[in-house]
Amino acid sequence: MSRLKRLQNIDGLKTSLQTILQNQCSLSESDVNLLNDAVAKLNRLGTKKGLTDKQYQTEIADIIDLIITFLI
Repeated sequence: MSRLKRLQNIDGLKTSLQTILQNQCSLSESDVNLLNDAVAKLNRLGTKKGLTDKQYQTEIADIIDLIITFLI
């Protein structure tokens, strides 16, 4: 996957998570922390260069785990 496509995916997911954080005032503190952790990981992932597809998939899997934990 090209770096440009990766950055677009990261930005889209980050925007979605930030929208959830802003629009849901009834989130518990643990939910807010989970979403903030996911956004922070996305920010770090966006600055990393030279990642292989496998490394990128591993990083995204960690972020998805946080999101799934939020949804449960």
